[in-house]
Amino acid sequence: MEFRLLGSFEAMDAGRRIPLRLRRQERLLLGILLLNAGRTVSIDRLTDLLWDGEPTANARHAVHTYIGRLRKLLASYDVEIATQTDGYEFKLADHFVDALKFLQLERDAAATTDLAERARHAGAALALWGGPVLADLTTPSLRLRVGATLEESRLTTAETWANIQLTMGHHDRVILEVAGLAEEYPARERLVAAVMTALYRAARQADALHLYDRARKALAEELDVEPGLELETVYQRILTKDVRLERPAAPIYAVLVGEFWLPWSVGGHPALEFCNTYAGWGGPRSPGAEWLRGYPTLAVWAGHQDLLDDATITDLLSDAQRDPLTAAAVLDEARKLRGWLYTCLTDPGEPQAFASVARYVEEAAQNATFGCRSNGVARWSINRDIGLRAPILAVAQSAGQLLADPRRLTVCACSSPQCGWLFIDETGRRRFCSVATCGDPS
Repeated sequence: MEFRLLGSFEAMDAGRRIPLRLRRQERLLLGILLLNAGRTVSIDRLTDLLWDGEPTANARHAVHTYIGRLRKLLASYDVEIATQTDGYEFKLADHFVDALKFLQLERDAAATTDLAERARHAGAALALWGGPVLADLTTPSLRLRVGATLEESRLTTAETWANIQLTMGHHDRVILEVAGLAEEYPARERLVAAVMTALYRAARQADALHLYDRARKALAEELDVEPGLELETVYQRILTKDVRLERPAAPIYAVLVGEFWLPWSVGGHPALEFCNTYAGWGGPRSPGAEWLRGYPTLAVWAGHQDLLDDATITDLLSDAQRDPLTAAAVLDEARKLRGWLYTCLTDPGEPQAFASVARYVEEAAQNATFGCRSNGVARWSINRDIGLRAPILAVAQSAGQLLADPRRLTVCACSSPQCGWLFIDETGRRRFCSVATCGDPS
């Protein structure tokens, strides 16, 4: 069964709504147990919530009666409400609860450093909300007691999602999805600041200033404070039409592929581009220098470099979503391979790095198929059944081809102290990858 608590209470089975013929308090009891699925809720807490702080003399007996009715009604749906010491527990089994799914997506968003992935998880979490928690069963005061933590998580997730969308240049999405929340919660300064920025970029300066006025009044009335630095800064920049509020430029030296920023291709070979995804090997790491922020970035990059076909990339992205732990482990492995390959190419006398790369090249050879493409040109391709490690082996295959090619002798590393990107120079005259890439004026 599916239970929806983020909004009006609903029970679904196989996509169809189940009309639960229950009293309001019985439905509220089920909702409270679902919000705490997998944990025991004491009878004292249940009576306190069901009677909103004023339980009657027979409240405990009434709860026992309600539980009996719930069990009888839901028995055919394999729903188990277990009796525990002085309380009850909803056994989750295979049932879907939107509130619990929201919390899982929130954790998934927090666990990744890839902005596009974080935005995807956060967006999916926000999409589960159809209104306040148990909106049709609770009063405002009771809703605060049973759903305050969830509501806080919702707003925090909305703030995170909105700011990522602004970073990626999607101010229209911010207005469409969370402007209503900013109106509903005008004291949430970070959310209001993000929506004001989005409105300004959409040439709706008056709406942005109106939202600021609402926020300022709410802060004064609810908290007796003035707007904080972040909100006040956005307000002042709107008044002065500060260019820093305009749509952000693309990350430097990058190209947008789908929703993923990937580095320019300047090396002349996929194996070199893989090394160059570190966006510079010399000097301190600047913000955003690490391009391999998440597994999806690695997979999309492999497709962009024509190391894997589109169908394989689609499968990999789906598999990574189902198995994020393995995907994270593969990403760590890819970063290690990148370091070994870079050392192998810049220091041919380092046998350990070459041996490490060679192991991957040999594994790639064992998991490759030679076939003819539609244009008549044959190629070696990594077998799709290798799973999430396919991008790593595709890179290793490319690296093996380069290391066995005479062009290997023409690979150079940019001499700029802040760069170090690799490129092929058959003329033997270049010292820098390009002025546009590393910014070195020499």
